[in-house]
Amino acid sequence: MEKPVYYAPVPGRETAFSVAANAMKFGPGILAELGGDAVGLGMKRVALFVDEKVKDGEAYALATEALRKAGVDFEPYSAIKVEPTDRSFIAAAEFARDGNFDGFVSLGGGSTMDTCKAANLYATWPDEFLAYVNLPFGKLKPVPGPLKPHIACPTTSGTGSECTANTVVDLVDLKVKTAISHRYLKPSLAVVDPTTTHTMPAGVIAATGFDVLTHAIESYTARPYTTRQPPATPAARPAFQGANPYSDVGSLEAIRIGGKYLVAAVNEPDNLEARYQLMFAATLAGMAFGNAGVHLPHAMSYSVAGMNHTYVAKGYENDNPMVPHGIAVVINAPAAFRFTAPAAPERHLAAAEALGADIRGARLEDAGEILAARLIQMMKATGLPNGLNDLGYTEADLPGLVKGGYAQPRLLVIAPRETTEKDMEGMYRDGMRYW
Repeated sequence: MEKPVYYAPVPGRETAFSVAANAMKFGPGILAELGGDAVGLGMKRVALFVDEKVKDGEAYALATEALRKAGVDFEPYSAIKVEPTDRSFIAAAEFARDGNFDGFVSLGGGSTMDTCKAANLYATWPDEFLAYVNLPFGKLKPVPGPLKPHIACPTTSGTGSECTANTVVDLVDLKVKTAISHRYLKPSLAVVDPTTTHTMPAGVIAATGFDVLTHAIESYTARPYTTRQPPATPAARPAFQGANPYSDVGSLEAIRIGGKYLVAAVNEPDNLEARYQLMFAATLAGMAFGNAGVHLPHAMSYSVAGMNHTYVAKGYENDNPMVPHGIAVVINAPAAFRFTAPAAPERHLAAAEALGADIRGARLEDAGEILAARLIQMMKATGLPNGLNDLGYTEADLPGLVKGGYAQPRLLVIAPRETTEKDMEGMYRDGMRYW
């Protein structure tokens, strides 16, 4: 059991944590209830955001039949870009603004749910695109008020976007990723039907599954909420508040489930139990990191993805070349956890054990290496790239990688260890090749 000293009071610092969990329902076939869910939220005309590949499958047929039976009018939007850009968000917002919708439904992976969140935001509260985007790239304008109801229905087991209050975007001209983060972006309801993962390619399971693990490990190893400055007002308490007793529960269980089932879900196509378990882990991790926050692996991922639009990942051959988010995150994770472990060795060792590492006789000073080694073992077993070199990066790219990764203050502040640009350069260098 974790020692309570991790949350020991700090004079003059935060003394409380908050929980703003959204409603969620989970189970095979639960999409059949989507129509009733929409009516219950007052929806009569729905903008249905759906991944083009999902549109031809059973999940879409089930969802649209449920909406029709409930008498809900809907209009599909499938111009979803995997790893969304500012341009794809703007186009989606125009559709949402012109459609006279009173509610939103998203059916797809993280890109689809994030696109729907952004469209809802800009259609409900129109403004220039950078108004709501996080610093230093945008203006971080607070969202003026609640959005229209949004039911998020994930079809991949990874992003946890159905439970989070942020949406990630690629600023194409700047070659960097960033996000829009506000509690009003959190979907009104998550409808999580694990049968939607039946046709997911192995490469997509791997990429999204490692996103689950890094979400959970980062939120569990985040700086404790008790180290933050107290907010000036209750409304100013941040969505990403640091590790806390609530987020710990979901984080550790998501790590345990991922450690047990991820490799099997990737390598055994008929192992539905493994896929279902990963789907639940993704939602748990979304609830946890949406409350606590993520840190260095995610901060470092944004430049990895933003600078590379030529890589083609397994399972994404029919999409535009890009580095899928889960790969961009986990590719830096072993190096990042080696760096952060000295600040919270007990936490890193507990995460390694939950992930399946044998920690008998382990020393606290070895916690980072043990956690990194277990992640690397799982990356090899699932056919992931062997470090940044396999994505096409070399040490000549370090300045650009560091520039983009270090320009993520909302994530860096969550890390348990203060990070300099030199530290980050060392982590990117460490992550060039692992085996």
